[in-house]
Parts: sequence; C-alpha cells; structure tokens
Amino acid sequence: MAPTLHLVRHAQAVHNLTPANQGMLDPPLTPHGEEQCRDLCTRFPYHSSINLVVTSPLRRTIQTSLLAFQPEISRGINCIALPEVQETGGFPCDTGSKLSAIKVEFKDKPVNFTRVPEDWDSKQGKWAANTAAIGARCREARKWLKGREEDAIVVVTHGGLLHHLTGDWTGAGKSEGKGKEPLLRRIMRKLFQFAYGPRWIGTGWENAEFRSYRFVDGDDKNASMNETQESRKRRGNKDKPLTKEEKIQLHETAGGKWEELGYEQLSKV
Repeated sequence: MAPTLHLVRHAQAVHNLTPANQGMLDPPLTPHGEEQCRDLCTRFPYHSSINLVVTSPLRRTIQTSLLAFQPEISRGINCIALPEVQETGGFPCDTGSKLSAIKVEFKDKPVNFTRVPEDWDSKQGKWAANTAAIGARCREARKWLKGREEDAIVVVTHGGLLHHLTGDWTGAGKSEGKGKEPLLRRIMRKLFQFAYGPRWIGTGWENAEFRSYRFVDGDDKNASMNETQESRKRRGNKDKPLTKEEKIQLHETAGGKWEELGYEQLSKV
C-alpha cells in the first residue's frame, strides 16, 4: 500500500520578510521561523507513525525538518534530502547552496545527501525554473515517494513547489494583507506597501503549515494525490474538492502571474 504523505511548507525564512531579501542566496530561517518549527512540533499529531522525513536540500527546509520533526530524528528516523522538491523559481532565494557547502554546514546532522547531485543548484536542464522541468521533477518525486515502503512520510518543501506537487492551485495567487492579522503587523504591512506596493505571496500555503495526502489508486503514470478529508477538515476547508478541469484552470491563472513576476517560465508540460 502506498504511503500517506504529510506535506509541510518550511517555516518563515529571511526572504519571507521583504521582497528585497529575494536576492539573498539560500536564506535561513528567522528566529520567528524557528519558533514556528517548535510550535509545529507541538501540534503535529502524527510523530509516532512517521517512518521517513524527506526534505528539500535548501537551508530553510533542512532547518525546518530538523527542528519541527526532532522526535522522529531523535529515534533514528532517516532524513533524506530530495533535490526534486527544491523551490521552483530562479531567484537567488529559491536557489540552493553548493552541495559541498551544505554538507559542511549540516555535517553533524543526520541528513542523507546521497541523492543530491553536484549540479542540483544550477537551475538549468532538469533543474530549470520552467513548468516543463518543474512538472517532470514533481512527477519523479511523486513516483519515488509512492514506491517507498514506509507507511507515513513527512515531506518538507516550499510554497510554490507544493502547488506543482499536489496539483492543487487554490490560493496560488494570494497577496499579502487578506484575513486576520495582529494590529502591529497590519500597521507595518501598510507602511511597507505604501513604500513598495503590495507584496504578492504567490502560494496558498502558510509558513509551517502541513496537510496530509494519499495517492490516487491506479494512477501509476502520474502518481497523483488527493488531500485527505481529515486534513481538509483540520484546516477548516469545507469547499467541494476541485475537479481536474478546475485545477488546470487555476494552474494556468497562477502560472501567468508567476511568469509575469519572474518566478517561473511557462512552457508546455
């Protein structure tokens, strides 16, 4: 039986604070992001059932994996770096560090980098920031995950990648400032928007958010997945699941916005 996946977006990193930080290569978590990891560790209800932790090889996802899933790490559960689930864009903040540097930084941590090639951070060829390459990487990642023997797997990755990986594009064109927020944060956001304009977030996933998925039976070619009813209920989503056609339309709409802002290059998948 294929494993259940618990998909996680990394906690807040430095580039999430302001668009100006998108020029920073492979930014780390902020102190608030580290606190989000501790909170996620407390509220995640499936620690005892997890058999494998998979992480994007970027710094912020590795840090999130080690902090939020410390109970798994402490009992010897493998943490595998999977380059196919790196972030989609071509900005420096979406680009990983050199493999040699990452290995040195996390040399004392139980992260397995054997699946990460030297050119994983090139953003060229297989690793390019266009929809065809991203779609192929996600399909490869889904098939690899579906073929694993573990019953329950955590995958820590990125907001943009999660839309491609799951095929669910709900919220992919979200802008900052919608919904409830503390008064001080709202004031600071308004000041920032006055100076620089509204910040476009581009993902329906919050920092340190997790959702649970199961693979669709009989779809070995694409290894597609659907969010579980329990997961949808947990996050208060009472909407009817989108049809395949609705998902495609959302993908096209979000993809156009992402191309306009330089996050990805559109191409036929």
